[in-house]
Amino acid sequence: MEKKYYFAVDLGATSGRTILGTLDGGKIILDELTRFENNLIQTGNRFYWDIYALYFEIIKGLKYVAENKIPITSIGIDTWGVDFVFIGEDNAILRNPRSYRDPHTFGRMEEYFDQCMDKKKVYDITGIQFMNFNSLFQLYAMRQNKDTAMNHSSKVLFVPDCLSYMLTGKMVCEYTIASTSQMLDPRTKQLDDELLQSVGLTKEHFGSMVLPGTQIGALTEEVQAITGLGAVPVIAVAGHDTASAVAAVPAQNEKFAYLSSGTWSLMGIETRNAVINDKSFELNFTNEGGIDGTTRFLKNICGMWLYERCRKEWTDAPKSHAELQAEAMKVKPFQSIINPDDTIFANPNSMVKAIQDYCRYTNQHVPEGYAEICRCIFDSLALRYREVFNWLKEFAEFDITTLHIIGGGSLNEYLDQFTANSTGIEVFAGPQECTALGNIMLQAKASGAVGDIWEMRKIISNSIEMKKFIPQDKEMWDEAFKLYLNIIERRNNKS
Repeated sequence: MEKKYYFAVDLGATSGRTILGTLDGGKIILDELTRFENNLIQTGNRFYWDIYALYFEIIKGLKYVAENKIPITSIGIDTWGVDFVFIGEDNAILRNPRSYRDPHTFGRMEEYFDQCMDKKKVYDITGIQFMNFNSLFQLYAMRQNKDTAMNHSSKVLFVPDCLSYMLTGKMVCEYTIASTSQMLDPRTKQLDDELLQSVGLTKEHFGSMVLPGTQIGALTEEVQAITGLGAVPVIAVAGHDTASAVAAVPAQNEKFAYLSSGTWSLMGIETRNAVINDKSFELNFTNEGGIDGTTRFLKNICGMWLYERCRKEWTDAPKSHAELQAEAMKVKPFQSIINPDDTIFANPNSMVKAIQDYCRYTNQHVPEGYAEICRCIFDSLALRYREVFNWLKEFAEFDITTLHIIGGGSLNEYLDQFTANSTGIEVFAGPQECTALGNIMLQAKASGAVGDIWEMRKIISNSIEMKKFIPQDKEMWDEAFKLYLNIIERRNNKS
């Protein structure tokens, strides 16, 4: 196989990177070229992303490629979901995009259900979990507030599509990023006319819908002159970063579940069709676009957010994760259990106090010190994973035989083992760099260097080292899960 080079842009809500992927001999190697901050800008009581700064950082990465004479085959961009940019009739960006963190959507979701469309009907159309910052509710809030940019826009581009437009001059609407908006019907894989109409838009306000792996266009002459590159193709990868991450799960067959583990945990399965029914509505599962015609059926779980917030408060804890977590493993298990997704943990002033209050409120041992609180978090996350995993087994049309943990959280071997123990299934941990790998492998697929999703996953599997965790201590974890459910019921009855 001829050596090929691909340029990936991976943008998160706090930072971004440009990455070079080298495909050679059936293996993929990643090299980080640049890393930069993605700063949230607050002005006029509004919160914005700086789309021009992000474009500038992409240009810097492309200049590096040109200066080092790296013959890249293509370029692909993935970002966080839901946010978008307004384009005017003169094809210019009207304003930096509002951030999903902007409080202008607070209370608007409930108002939308009262004024525009029933909540159940919205779910029946989209199969998307309800979050106040979904694009639908952002657009509703803007329409109600007589937003100037919205009122004068001719096009609406999701963030990765806007950055691709800045590079190519071509406007598209990539399927996986559009699926996060709560305006797309996963059955038709198109934006829904009735939902668009409810916020004063039509399909003509968006670019043409394209699937992952589609070539958007080539670098414009302007960008070629700025960077020193030629007419390099820009590929619509899975524009939503989680879609790119799931594309990189190194599974051997379709009978797997995944846990994308980081600040937030996303646990789900790949399905051929969206799962939209009364139970998925009740449990607030979501159906987001995947690659090769798949749907990512998943649920958001509060992940290492709890741990990260507590670490900022602990003044006496070891700085090393390994030392801190080793101390936590000396603590008696299951003496304090919480529901990580309880609203009390959404954004408290003190996460330590919130955890202690929850335990006190449910008549448990109140954890003291970093070791006891860390152990409480890890035990509780593993038990919450089991609860969601059990629901996934009910929804799945196949027997789930393995669980793949991907993302930065896959490096936490204590939690990896706890997850295997709790769910009772073999766990494979890795890769950590799943989003960049998925982005690059979709570019490789578009260039014809690889075939379908399973060939992509085989190459990734051959390129990384995964760790395997076998379930242990079944009876102890079964009893702990009963206790966990009892504590949740106790908490709900008191609320």
